[in-house]
Amino acid sequence: MEFTEKDLRRDSAHLSEDYAKVVILDQTRLPNEEVFLEIKELEEMYRAIKTLAVRGAPMIGVFAAHGMYVRALQKAGMEKEAFLQQMEEEGAYLVSSRPTAVNLSWAVREMLTEMKSHAKEPVAEIVEALRKKALAIHRENSEMSRRIAEYGLTLVKTGDGILTHCNAGPLACGAYGTATAPVLLGKELGIDFKVFSDETRPLLQGARLTSYELQKNGVDVTLICDNMASMVMKNGWVQAVFVGCDRIAANGDFANKIGTSGVAILAKHYGIPFYTLGPASTVDMNCPTGDDIKIELRNPDEIRTMWYEKPMALQEVKCFNPSFDVTDHELLTAIVTDRGVVYPPFDVNLKKLFG
Repeated sequence: MEFTEKDLRRDSAHLSEDYAKVVILDQTRLPNEEVFLEIKELEEMYRAIKTLAVRGAPMIGVFAAHGMYVRALQKAGMEKEAFLQQMEEEGAYLVSSRPTAVNLSWAVREMLTEMKSHAKEPVAEIVEALRKKALAIHRENSEMSRRIAEYGLTLVKTGDGILTHCNAGPLACGAYGTATAPVLLGKELGIDFKVFSDETRPLLQGARLTSYELQKNGVDVTLICDNMASMVMKNGWVQAVFVGCDRIAANGDFANKIGTSGVAILAKHYGIPFYTLGPASTVDMNCPTGDDIKIELRNPDEIRTMWYEKPMALQEVKCFNPSFDVTDHELLTAIVTDRGVVYPPFDVNLKKLFG
């Protein structure tokens, strides 16, 4: 399937029609408001990533690629040496906004590599090369999403119950998404599933985003609190767990939204297959194990006050608010990528597939 620029502009982050700005659907305002932001300044880009206005590892990568092009476009009149230096500096600054999501650093690196490969050309030609590269990264992401959906569909059958945690659908990943990609492609093909969406505390991406996009696409979705997952599994309502990933280590350990490892432990207990789904860019063969993945800590007020009319804890109460946790590869049934389904032993089979 070929994705046109019109297709790409349906995603939650995309280039404006005049190529001068990055347009995002502000995910912090969903599900009650659909607000689109037009972004061109570096600080706006950093803030959009940091505050989760744009989120999900693949979509952060797409956003960063477009952002690097837009920044380059604004510097088209500069002397080449200053242009190249400033682009390097701004790329490093963008990467610092979310260190755990490997797609962000990958996309920035891809754009800087493209820039260097045209370094002998005039600045205007470098900028044009970056525009084409950003669109290629976006298109490639959409194609990867479709392939992930197709591979994921081979693991389930019509009528199955699927539990998911956080949000790894089109909002976070573009096109069909990753974790919910098989569900949405299945819907197109007349294959129906029953999805249980963990609310995913403390930022409620499962409640605000996953249930939103599945409901909008006509999928049978039931929202549950995170601590209800064990009950729906015990009741026999779940035949597979599909989650996304922000970084996959060389041994198969992977980082995903906080709470994922707990879901994996429950799935192991109840004998339910547990899968993580993500594009090739999420696999980091330079990261030996999950112990080497840096986990960012977020503002304690996301726990204390964010969703409440009044604080739910005293201000002096300490809060621990990690954004991600790491799921041990021993809890994982398989990794679904755009290059195929990877089974244990992951350290051997990931190396075969990704080098």
